[in-house]
Amino acid sequence: MENTSANNKRIAKNTLLLYFRTLFIMLVTLYTSRVVLNTLGVTDYGIYNVVGGVVAMFGFINGSMSSATQRYITFALGKGDQSNLQKVFSTALQIHVLIAVLIVVLGETVGLWFMYTQMQIPTDRMDAAFWVLQCSIASTVIMIISVPYNADIVAHEKMSAFAYISILEAVLKLAVVYMLVVFSYDKLILYAFLILAVQLLIRLCYSRYCNRHFEESKYRHVWDKSLFKEMTGFAGWSMFGNLSSVLFSQGLNMLLNVFFGPVVNAARAVAVQVQSAIQQFVTNFQMALNPQITKTYAKGEMGEMHKLMFRSARFSFYLLFLLSLPVLFETDFILTVWLKTVPDHTVVFLRIMICTSLLYTLSNPLMIANQSTGKVKRYQAVCGTILLMILPISYICLRFGCPAYSVFIVHFAVESITQIVRMLLLRPLIGIRVQDYLKHIYLKVSVVVILSVILPFLVYENMDATVLRFFTVCTVCVLSVGTIVYMVGLSSSEREFIYAKVIGIYNKFLQK
Repeated sequence: MENTSANNKRIAKNTLLLYFRTLFIMLVTLYTSRVVLNTLGVTDYGIYNVVGGVVAMFGFINGSMSSATQRYITFALGKGDQSNLQKVFSTALQIHVLIAVLIVVLGETVGLWFMYTQMQIPTDRMDAAFWVLQCSIASTVIMIISVPYNADIVAHEKMSAFAYISILEAVLKLAVVYMLVVFSYDKLILYAFLILAVQLLIRLCYSRYCNRHFEESKYRHVWDKSLFKEMTGFAGWSMFGNLSSVLFSQGLNMLLNVFFGPVVNAARAVAVQVQSAIQQFVTNFQMALNPQITKTYAKGEMGEMHKLMFRSARFSFYLLFLLSLPVLFETDFILTVWLKTVPDHTVVFLRIMICTSLLYTLSNPLMIANQSTGKVKRYQAVCGTILLMILPISYICLRFGCPAYSVFIVHFAVESITQIVRMLLLRPLIGIRVQDYLKHIYLKVSVVVILSVILPFLVYENMDATVLRFFTVCTVCVLSVGTIVYMVGLSSSEREFIYAKVIGIYNKFLQK
């Protein structure tokens, strides 16, 4: 009980730290996105996002290794094996250096070919696009080599490092925006180089922090052939899932560019900014909880692992739904106030993407649990194959004249199917019952959604589109979701825990 209580306190503390970090970053990001869009213009803003996406297309190679690194470091910590932890970190760093070299080769060959021959970029902006590509390649290399350090921080659950360093990153990005407005040099090229400089400085901060606080992060040249093979094998099968993630993000971005040009890429980029800002709050909660799922598996505490999975899925959904519902209703108003120029299609893109994010939050515990087992071959092969169908199906839809937003509907539909498959594949690996997952998660969140939407919808439909309606809808959404979640979405023990905490805080306040 004491160990569980300590873990819960650690999760709560880490989540709170990450929330403050996210709130600050969200405000800075929304402000800087507006300034960058207006300074660069819709076309250059679209070019920056789609050209940078060329390099991100190769990121599935690193993404698969990143999940492997996270899993092996966390597992070694859960076992308390310091010697193995040192070998895991050094081996991971070796692998990531090799991946960085591969990314450079792919970026300077396939990336350049694709940019010059397949993408719709105005002729007079090709030189600027070239430098954006070079900066994107350099930024990606920096990010890849830093992955083992970031994974070490998460595994040790030292989330304060993310909070403080992220604040520095946000401040530096504010400085970038200021310099972008002040200097008269080509804005697109200048922005690409300034962002690269910020990336380099921040990654050095993370590396320095790890070297000072974690003994295993000091690289020692070791060669463990079996560990190298095991980690790359794990990553190899994880590659299916990461490849699918890249295809439905950057792949769809490329597809939209080929069919509709950079203006639609700008619309998607704006929608992604808002979606990411909201999603970060949930990502923080999951980041604080994910190491505990892996560590409970490493200790063989399967019952506790299942409880953490249920709690992670439900609470992640409730949190994202609480933040998303006002945005779903007032998308047009929010974008109009936030941006001087709202690219066409942005409203519908954002609404569909938020719905997909809500669905995706329920799958995170399943993916973390699968990584914890280390038995990823079948899981990744099946789920990855299904998700890989997003791009060809989207291409067919666009070829037959479907609108740009159809690609996001395809993504939502395929993700829904994959959710069911994930549960079936994970059942024999960790002893979790599908009916329990449906009962404790899907049934509860479905009831919460249906009941929570009714009152805000009535308010939205019966008021004119004004500032008053915006604040009224936001208030009603928060009250409606909060009330329904407490009454229907929580278990009795969770309600008792929250009630006791609220009463305790209230009594302390009265004593003062």
